[in-house]
Amino acid sequence: MPSTLLLDRSSWDLVADASGNIAVADAPYAVAQDTASAVRVFQGECWYDTDLGLPYLNNILGRTQSAPVFRSDVEAEAKTVPLIESAQCVLTAMTISRQLTGQILLKLTDGTQLGIGFGSTTYFILDQSALNSSDVLL
Repeated sequence: MPSTLLLDRSSWDLVADASGNIAVADAPYAVAQDTASAVRVFQGECWYDTDLGLPYLNNILGRTQSAPVFRSDVEAEAKTVPLIESAQCVLTAMTISRQLTGQILLKLTDGTQLGIGFGSTTYFILDQSALNSSDVLL
């Protein structure tokens, strides 16, 4: 099973474990966190692989774009993370300040289902999903 460096949910920075070492997260949390990181990356931002990430600067931010195109981009990027069998981006609202909120619903290869919330004051909320495909508002 994969592991990843544990990131603080509000600052998205490294955290220490009880012994003072850099904390590590294991699956399924590691897979959810890696997915959240993958969809936060601006395409071209990762110097070791500039194809990673979403085209935020070219196609998303400040551009007129349909919700299905954004959902498709997020789902495709999420599926690049190991152990993800399927991903569904569910957009629930857009605030007055044009901030999208929603969840990325994940199904792992072992059948585990997770939800990653986005668009709140924290970067991502990793938990069991409270949404299903009939909850799509956008």
